[in-house]
Amino acid sequence: MKTKRLILRKWNPNDAGTLHLYASDPAVGPIAGWPPHQSEEESRRIIETVFNAPEAYAVCLREDNKAIGAIELKLKGKTDFTDRDDECELGYWIGKPFWGRGLMSEAVKEMLRHAFLDLYMKKVWCAYYDGNERSRRVQEKCGFRYQWTTEKVEVPLMHEIRKGHVNCLTREQWDQDLKGCAE
Repeated sequence: MKTKRLILRKWNPNDAGTLHLYASDPAVGPIAGWPPHQSEEESRRIIETVFNAPEAYAVCLREDNKAIGAIELKLKGKTDFTDRDDECELGYWIGKPFWGRGLMSEAVKEMLRHAFLDLYMKKVWCAYYDGNERSRRVQEKCGFRYQWTTEKVEVPLMHEIRKGHVNCLTREQWDQDLKGCAE
């Protein structure tokens, strides 16, 4: 999938170096609920075991096709938000050098298009932990609507309990937002 500035493509083992470069930054993973990567080999294992899901993609700049982040639609069985075949959960992150440029909003908008038009989803769920204002802003910019807050959410990879905020976007809301943008 392509946008004006990005390519969203499947991960491959050769991405381990750039994945480690950005995923080892302590400013990136912990706020999203996962510890920084400790080695390039760990990043390679993540590519093989986590980023091998059917709708997991590397977020790459068009200019060099190098992975700078990750985005995924978690389908039935891989999300706690739904057990429906026509709903999924969106997850994403991007390396710190690329923060504040609107790149993740661009990637999310393309994934929403893919979810609704290619995969025929009726609803896409998305969440963020309290304090992750960048993720909150991306969801807000992309049309997600607030659903609920949970005071005590287990964050198993960090061995913590946090406050979590859940949003969603329906196909109908997405259609209306598109029409509003076109007018």
